[in-house]
Amino acid sequence: MIPTVEINRPHPYPPRKTPFTLRFWEALAEGKFICTRSGDTGRPVFPPRDFDPVTWSRDIEWVELSGRGKLYSVTSIHAAPAAFREFAPYQVAIVDLEEGVRLATAFLGSVDTPLDSPVELVALRYTDDLAFAARPAAG
Repeated sequence: MIPTVEINRPHPYPPRKTPFTLRFWEALAEGKFICTRSGDTGRPVFPPRDFDPVTWSRDIEWVELSGRGKLYSVTSIHAAPAAFREFAPYQVAIVDLEEGVRLATAFLGSVDTPLDSPVELVALRYTDDLAFAARPAAG
């Protein structure tokens, strides 16, 4: 399970959802961070896909991830796209999860957070949609 953070405004740029990824968004609403995993290699795949992008195999399964990892990179965005301009500057990060997934996401922490610091994923519950972000791990 990952924590949920309430955001009292609409999402500035709602994520793209497909019939296949709907399972991911439903799990996120329940505080679970899931992805697909290759049945051939055991490699987790994020964003979720209905095939392994390395082997092209369609033998995949859904798995829950811990949401814990380490900060690989972080930066501050000052020249933001129109949908996010009012929130600039804001931070984005690349996070390496314990299970081997590397992903880019919003970062709810300082750009001065040391690299390799422990982080956790959180679900962001906007008034109209969901998203996720990373933040420094609690104590």
